[in-house]
Amino acid sequence: MDPFRVLGVRRDALPEDLAAAYRRAAKRWHPDRNGGQHSEARMAEINAAYDLLRDGGWRSAQVAATASAARPDLRRRRRARGSWLPESVRHALGGELIAALKDGEEVSLVAPAATWASPLTILAVTDRRLLWLNDDALGHRVQSVPFDAITDIRLVRRRFRSHLASVQVHTTVGRRLSFAELRPAMADDIVRRVSAATKRS
Repeated sequence: MDPFRVLGVRRDALPEDLAAAYRRAAKRWHPDRNGGQHSEARMAEINAAYDLLRDGGWRSAQVAATASAARPDLRRRRRARGSWLPESVRHALGGELIAALKDGEEVSLVAPAATWASPLTILAVTDRRLLWLNDDALGHRVQSVPFDAITDIRLVRRRFRSHLASVQVHTTVGRRLSFAELRPAMADDIVRRVSAATKRS
């Protein structure tokens, strides 16, 4: 994958150019706007490209790859990151969420969503927690809440936006979370998976 081609930017693009190109591409290919498997696959590719290029990551990765040639242990660890997951899941998660996974943590679902902190959120349901990336936030980009800290999770639909739904989560410490801009079927799937997991935990 050529991340510059995916985002449609020059190879000397500045971080702000990358962010603007990502927003344009996300707005065009977001599955909630287009629907269909092609849009989901395209959005996963866009996320992966932006993650690779953000803050000069592509150039840093080139330097790191050269430097690590003499360090096979480090190279093996990098290859192993998320290696237990299907390739499609790794692409949908992107580098930051993969880096946040615990060793062997399974991911059953990845969906684009929106939170108050970021309209470009990637939400994942793993075998032990909700994990998400606020992709255009400046800090605290990756967050999570374990299933045993969730006291309530429910699907919310608004009559004036019946084609979309939200998932609302309450935690043991009184925290309230809302993941919006979800397709109703996806939101229902998230609620069912997390509800089943919280009963087991």
